[in-house]
Amino acid sequence: MMNKLQLLRSFLATCLIFSFITILVACSESSTPSATSESWGEKHFLWKVSDENSSVWLLGSIHIADASFYPLPSVIDSAFATASELAVELNTSDERVMNDLQWQVKVRGELAGEKLRDVLPAELWNSLDSVCKSWGLPISAFETKRPWVVASTISTYAYMMAGMKTEYGIDNVFIKNANASGKPIISLETVEEQIDALAGYSYSDSAGICFLKSTMRELPKARTMMRDLVHAWKSGDDELLNLLLSEDNTEDYTPSELQFMEELTQHILVDRNANMADSVASFLRDDRNVFVVVGTAHLAFEKNNVIENLRNRGYIIERY
Repeated sequence: MMNKLQLLRSFLATCLIFSFITILVACSESSTPSATSESWGEKHFLWKVSDENSSVWLLGSIHIADASFYPLPSVIDSAFATASELAVELNTSDERVMNDLQWQVKVRGELAGEKLRDVLPAELWNSLDSVCKSWGLPISAFETKRPWVVASTISTYAYMMAGMKTEYGIDNVFIKNANASGKPIISLETVEEQIDALAGYSYSDSAGICFLKSTMRELPKARTMMRDLVHAWKSGDDELLNLLLSEDNTEDYTPSELQFMEELTQHILVDRNANMADSVASFLRDDRNVFVVVGTAHLAFEKNNVIENLRNRGYIIERY
């Protein structure tokens, strides 16, 4: 469960926390291994959902990737070319969205009259301090940040050190392509909704501390986890994807922490999946020709994913 939450929240964080990440990158040298080529599988995380007279394409995204992903398989590019609109979780090319993002992160990402050292358990603070020193990151940059901001930044930066970049994220590339071709872009969610998934639904720091605790534990595995996730995505391997997202590392978590993280899973996945399925159903009802790009876990992970939700509603589902 903890790997699942760390991965999902890390990838959700990449678009939200990117402006803060770039400041830290300027203060440190990150390693960028050469991208390696890998053959594509016969099937991709690409689905066509249809009713009696219209269709919508759904593509599972990795929000942070590398140059080895491109060019994408022709079936993906062809599906995008036939669409009239693009729908993504959040249109980060929209100035209004980015202004709202900056405001939300400032309001909800800053501690109120406290220092991070005073909020975190001593052991967790010491672990963070050690990681920042080893990476050449200024821990002073985190002094007034809430734990969820720190966790998001550290986890995303770890994947960047493994050679991944937000500019190569699948959704970011399609946003760029849509703007270049004049396709309208739809945000399926608001900045506030995405911040809620990262920060929790209150101003308590309990969620952020659990997230940071999980992140610090998984850092040594970040490069391997990303390598395996990339392989799963390129090969269209549902079984491997679910294995990676289901790995259980909860032996030192208290019952209350486990219960809390289960509730977060409900917010991060199940609730958002249902809302995304509602959006797709709305597109079909209105005969809109939309190419939808959302995180792969929303489409292929466990039960209650978007694809299963739409299949249960009676839509025709085809995978490509």
